[in-house]
Amino acid sequence: MRVVVEADGGSRGNPGPAGYGAVVFADDRSAVLAERKEALGIATNNVAEYRGLIAGLSAAAELRADDVLVRMDSKLVVEQMSGRWKIKHPDMIPLAAQARKLVERFQSVQFSWIPRAQNSHADRLANEAMDAAAGLGPSPAEEAAAHADEKVKPSPGWTGARGEPTRLLLLRHGQTPLSIERRYSGRGNPELTELGRDQALRAAKRLAARAQRDADGPGIAAVVCSPLSRARATAEAAAAELGLPVQIHEGLTETDFGRWEGLTFREATERDRELHTSWMGDTSVAPPGGESFDTVTRRVLDVRSELVDRYAGGEVLVVSHVTPIKVMLRDALGVGSSFLYRMHLDLASLSVAEFYPDGGASVRLVNDTNHLGEF
Repeated sequence: MRVVVEADGGSRGNPGPAGYGAVVFADDRSAVLAERKEALGIATNNVAEYRGLIAGLSAAAELRADDVLVRMDSKLVVEQMSGRWKIKHPDMIPLAAQARKLVERFQSVQFSWIPRAQNSHADRLANEAMDAAAGLGPSPAEEAAAHADEKVKPSPGWTGARGEPTRLLLLRHGQTPLSIERRYSGRGNPELTELGRDQALRAAKRLAARAQRDADGPGIAAVVCSPLSRARATAEAAAAELGLPVQIHEGLTETDFGRWEGLTFREATERDRELHTSWMGDTSVAPPGGESFDTVTRRVLDVRSELVDRYAGGEVLVVSHVTPIKVMLRDALGVGSSFLYRMHLDLASLSVAEFYPDGGASVRLVNDTNHLGEF
């Protein structure tokens, strides 16, 4: 995933009451993915600028970004981080080292200078932080302290996440004629085969049996699926067993493979050898007439956020396709883009991921197909 980080920092007095602001945008700047700001007490402008950069890169890393474009109005920071200017001031050396350590976490990071007028979002956050440093408003620490007495439930295991998680049961659709021949099947709309319908029924029976065993638990609150017929048929089988309606969500549809739709791996390679090779290693590359995995990631994570907000603390059955399910598992695990290429998910397999209100997540089950054997 490619993101844009804009950061700013300032000091009223240099040194004086200082603060920074940082914002992470989607690649096309159509959405704000994260914001950071902090009052620093008494510091210089340059220290605040570097602290803003570090906060922005940290936020991008938390979002599991792969490629980052950093835009700042500090010529000093941009030139030093680009390696064109030497770092001489003793206060800057450890901050630059910390920033470079963060840069190593991404596949690529570019630095670009912009005029202050083009850095208004980060500038506003930095000014709010400087107001707090000057005693003109609450600091982020004070805001957090105001909610410190809220009772939250720690998660099991080692994740450190707190609160009541929203559990997503991620079910891949059953077999289709294209999956038999291992052909790219994106926006095409093949029906389930006879075996695919049996797989859907077996998955439905398993979910119903699980619901009976966990009768005292929250239970599955909703069945949400892709609009494509293979996912809908799989979801309808489960919904019938669970006594729930099926909700269609466009954001859960499979990747648009464009002109590779219906081709095998070999056929797509022979048709567009260089492009196909690039696509297999770069999530920003799109098939001809199709969409990149970065684009799929953005829309699927929007769905995930929507479901977690709507069914907070509950369970949702999500019936979708291999790429959207991988995206949600990758997000829960906090791993890089290679996961999308290396993770295998069987037809009609079940995976389970939990998402906590504090941003934490855990994965409880991956690619389980026990229900496809004998009952």
